[in-house]
Amino acid sequence: MRLYLAIGVLLLALLAYTEAQDDTIQQRFANVGDQLSEFGQSIAEKTKAAMKTIQDSDFAIATRNFFQNGFEKLKKSVEDIRNP
Repeated sequence: MRLYLAIGVLLLALLAYTEAQDDTIQQRFANVGDQLSEFGQSIAEKTKAAMKTIQDSDFAIATRNFFQNGFEKLKKSVEDIRNP
């Protein structure tokens, strides 16, 4: 008997809670749109920060310099072959 009474009280509390949060469908869709917009901006900011961190890392700088030096050497070799 106590279980039925407890379930009844919980259902009444749930009903009161849901009625207190009575948003219209329009408000719900507006909130979803705002939340998606905020989520998109958050993801964009985090992605930019991650890319900046990767770009400024020691490994990225060393790799970039390695390929630039290699390309310059190759370019000089080709020029030397063209113009003996």
